[in-house]
Amino acid sequence: MKPVETPQAGPLPSLAGRVGSAVGKLTMYRLILLVLAALAAYSLLLDVLGWLTFGIPEMLAHLALCLGLTYATNRGLAAVFRVNPHSESSLITGLLLYFLFWPSLQPMDLAGVALACVLASASKYALAWRGRHIFNPAAAGAFVTGLTGMNIATWWAATPAMLWLVVPGVLLVLYRTRKVLMASVFTVVATAIITGELIRAGMTAGMAVYQALAQRPVLFFVGFMLTEPLTLPPRRWQQLSLAAVVGILFAVPYNLGTFANSPEAALLAGNLLAFLAGQRGAVKLRLAGTRPLTPSTTEFSFVPSRPVRFVPGQYMELDLPHGKRDGKGRRRVFSLTGSPRDRLVRFGVRTAGPLSGAKKALLDLRPGDEVTATSVGGDFVLPRDPHRPVLLVAAGIGITPFVSHLSAGGLRDRDAVLLLLARSADEVAYADELRNSGVRVLVRVADGSGPPSGLAPAFPGPEGAASEGAGAHTPGHRLDAGMLTALVPDIAGREVYVSGSPASVAALRREARRAGARRVHTDSFSGY
Repeated sequence: MKPVETPQAGPLPSLAGRVGSAVGKLTMYRLILLVLAALAAYSLLLDVLGWLTFGIPEMLAHLALCLGLTYATNRGLAAVFRVNPHSESSLITGLLLYFLFWPSLQPMDLAGVALACVLASASKYALAWRGRHIFNPAAAGAFVTGLTGMNIATWWAATPAMLWLVVPGVLLVLYRTRKVLMASVFTVVATAIITGELIRAGMTAGMAVYQALAQRPVLFFVGFMLTEPLTLPPRRWQQLSLAAVVGILFAVPYNLGTFANSPEAALLAGNLLAFLAGQRGAVKLRLAGTRPLTPSTTEFSFVPSRPVRFVPGQYMELDLPHGKRDGKGRRRVFSLTGSPRDRLVRFGVRTAGPLSGAKKALLDLRPGDEVTATSVGGDFVLPRDPHRPVLLVAAGIGITPFVSHLSAGGLRDRDAVLLLLARSADEVAYADELRNSGVRVLVRVADGSGPPSGLAPAFPGPEGAASEGAGAHTPGHRLDAGMLTALVPDIAGREVYVSGSPASVAALRREARRAGARRVHTDSFSGY
């Protein structure tokens, strides 16, 4: 039987929601790989058209060397260290090196590129802490190769002809990774410094800005390298601070003998700062058990090999190797549902079909099996002021980050309202936790039935139907600004948090804004 849809948020799907749903079908790694592959094909086309002058044989040989050697060395080193290789990551590294080093058939140039490829792959294992690599592999390989004098990274992707595809590609990646603000901080800082230097050298302001963006690797650097998730600190304020620091290191000229300013040096310095600020190293998680939450959702409990530092509302990325090639990759992000004080690490996951390969691998785990958690991050955290009222809106499995807040006691003494949208009463996950939370919980069920016992319905009426007047609806009707205002009249005075699928989050955020909400924090589940 076809399931009843989760209540939607607005009269029409928003453009942001449609884009988010489309992009969310690809994992972040797969999207970056596809964008870089498109840029590589575009560069070959530009060379055929005469806009680039490397020569097709040089470019093809350079591309084959970068991809082949990074892929092969990564798999070889993975076998030596007895870990599962991440093929997408190695191909991304190879494509980045393709754009960093000048295509050439000169033996010394080829040797330098080969060295950079090997060093980049090796850095994931040699320059790592507890299974997590510290530095961006491509930057590490390019930097060390530059010190040997065998070859120097030229970042040739920073050319005006490439901008036509670099700009939309970077914007797409930043939208998917939700790092637009961080990228903006870096771009403004770096461009301002470079522009100032060029103006002092006698260039006009307009031309200086153009040179900074079109002929310096600012955009390529921030879109494909600085915002790599594994080498970022966990909190947004830390990421914004890092972007400003790296922007300065990227743009300010200096020469300290052996060391001079370069994009790769700036990035490596930023990687080190991020490592010191975040969860230092991967964590092994041993499955303790599972429990069904609803017919379509499951909770997984793991025993971590060491304490996991996180703040309620944050997520953890799991590495789930599997053989199924479904385009979704093996690294999946899940919101943590427990308290930082708990012995176990818990995740609530939608496990209804169709299942991705990674989700199937998760379901196939048996007690005692291990997986690796590669990072912790996110800013879906409550205001520091405990007296600030909040409205929490969850669509389906989007309830998970709010369960973490409940588990940690962050909502116990706070003026909080939790609005949950579900397909049916038996699809309300964590019903017991919600009943015992002490928080005002309102449940809106798409099929028009009442919520689970002990939970209040949104717009109550006879036998669970909608009552007449403000906010009246029919089962499955979309939730709009008027309904939000009827449910929470003081929404303008609350900080609003919205969690769920990208389409639900985008539409609910829009309706909350229309209802008068001043600050809307969003979290979304996509691509898993």
